[in-house]
Amino acid sequence: MLQDIADLLTMFPEAVIAGAVIAAVCACLGVFVILKRVVFIGITLAQVAAAGVAAAMVLGLSPFLGAAALTLATVTALAFPFETQRIPRDAVLGSIFVLAAGLSILIVAKSGFGLAEVRSVLYGDLILTQRGDLAVILATLVPALLVLVLFWRPIVYTFADREAARVLGIRVFVWELAFFYILGVVVSAASRVGGALLVFAYLVVPPSAALLLTRRLVLAVVLSAAIALLCTFVGLWAAFRCDVPTNHVIAVTTFFVLLLAGLWRFASSLLARRRSGAPRAGGPA
Repeated sequence: MLQDIADLLTMFPEAVIAGAVIAAVCACLGVFVILKRVVFIGITLAQVAAAGVAAAMVLGLSPFLGAAALTLATVTALAFPFETQRIPRDAVLGSIFVLAAGLSILIVAKSGFGLAEVRSVLYGDLILTQRGDLAVILATLVPALLVLVLFWRPIVYTFADREAARVLGIRVFVWELAFFYILGVVVSAASRVGGALLVFAYLVVPPSAALLLTRRLVLAVVLSAAIALLCTFVGLWAAFRCDVPTNHVIAVTTFFVLLLAGLWRFASSLLARRRSGAPRAGGPA
């Protein structure tokens, strides 16, 4: 096992670094996505980014620029106050997802790409991360994480308690829109190698597991990143050893960690109920 890890680090250092950065940043942002109860926005933005990557490759442009343009345009459109409309935001997200998924297939079908290129566009492949991909990821995701840390207070109040944020003079709409712009840029950069499935998994599954394990927000963010990193390294090692698709192995690994977190939460709740129902010393038998 140690030899496999050493070979992985030697042969694919870009994949390991990119996977770690994508996992940590997406998992941190995912906690706020779940708190906002807009989980579906993760897969929608990831699929829109994939369509942008496909279009950019066909036009000979930078995949990141294509993904970012479509993703940020989508975020801007979703800023519209759908609460006052007959069609809910989830319905709009679903419609955009269907459109982006269909366009991705249609674009690559007429592009003349080879099978490997088509697979890369639609699903990503972390193990094939190049230096250029890593440079884009580091240049976008690391600053995004720094912004989250620097502006932690207004973002937390905006997502956790909107009324308290308004009382404190925090411009809720501005910070909410800023967060989703950051999310859009992160998804755009990560989708080139991460693909829609893995990016969505990072945004939803590790944060869900973390929130099952703790109610403290700061600890949940740290746990979410730690879980995502653990699943990434395990998935990379398993994919390298067994010669299977990397992104899918990591995604499946995150689910099993979520399952373990759910079982731990259930067992803890059951134990707490038994303790609270147990007779006290000196009380009735």
